[in-house]
Amino acid sequence: MSSGQNRVRRRQLVAELKRLREEAGLTQEEVARQLDWHHTKVFRIETGRTAPHPNDVRVMCALYGVTDEEHLAALVQLAKESRKRGWWYAYRDVLPSRYEFIIGLEEEAYAIHTFQLAVVPGLLQTEDYAMALGKGGPLELDTDEIRRRVEVRMNRQRVLDKPDRPQLWAIIDEAAIHRVVGGPKVMLAQLEHLITASEAGKTTIQIVPYTVGAHPGICGPFVILKFEEPSETDVVYMETIGGSISLDKPEEIRNYVNAFDHLRAVALSPQDTRTMLIRAAKSLADG
Repeated sequence: MSSGQNRVRRRQLVAELKRLREEAGLTQEEVARQLDWHHTKVFRIETGRTAPHPNDVRVMCALYGVTDEEHLAALVQLAKESRKRGWWYAYRDVLPSRYEFIIGLEEEAYAIHTFQLAVVPGLLQTEDYAMALGKGGPLELDTDEIRRRVEVRMNRQRVLDKPDRPQLWAIIDEAAIHRVVGGPKVMLAQLEHLITASEAGKTTIQIVPYTVGAHPGICGPFVILKFEEPSETDVVYMETIGGSISLDKPEEIRNYVNAFDHLRAVALSPQDTRTMLIRAAKSLADG
C-alpha cells in the first residue's frame, strides 16, 4: 500500500474517531483520563500526528459506546492499514514501557530542554560513551541488549540532523564532565563531541559549576519537550530504572520550566562552558 493511501485511510479513521467522541459527549482530556493515557495522545490521534494502534481503536470505541461489530471491525481494519511504524518499532523488545511514545514526541518537538546531573544527555552521547554507561548501569543486561539500546539512542540523535530539527538546550552539572566514563580515551572523545556540538548553531550547552552549590537540578535530571501547536501542551519526562515517567499537567510542567530557567541563570554562559570543556579535554589528554 502506498504512503498516499495510508494517509487517506488515516484521515478517514481520525475523522470517525473524533465524531464518535463528540457524539459520546466526551472531551479529549476526559478520554485520556478514563483510558489512563497521556494527555496529548488523544489530541495526536485526532490530528493525524499519531497512527492509533488497532487496540487503541478498540478501547476508544468501547468507551464511545460503539456496539456495531461491523462498524468496529471496519475501524480496526482502517487502523491496521493506516499505521506507519516508526523506526523504533524494530527495537520494541528492548525499549522500556512508554518509551516508544516519548521517542515519537521527541521527533515532533520544536525545542528540547534537558538537564542532566550525572551524565551527558542522551542526544549528545557518543556511541562508546553510551555503551560504557549501559555496561555500568543498574540493569543486568547482556551485551546484545545493551548494544541494541545504544542503537536506539544513536538513532534518536538523527532528530538533530533534520532540516526542521528541534532547538536543543542542554544544561549539564559539572560532575558529568569530570566522571571518566569508559576510560580516558572514550571520555576525551565525548568531551570533544560536546565541544563540536556547542558550535553547531541550534544546540546550546551550559554547565552548572560546582561553585554554584545547591541548585534546582539537585533532585534529578529531566527533559522538557516543547511543541509549536498551541493546543498541545509541553511534556516533561524523566528516565528511571523502571522506565520513563512523563508529566503533562500545567502545574507540574510549570515547576520544571521554572527550575530550568533558574538553571540557565546560574549556569556558565555557552562561551564559558566551551572554555571549561576545552580545559577538561586538555587535562584528560595530558593525563
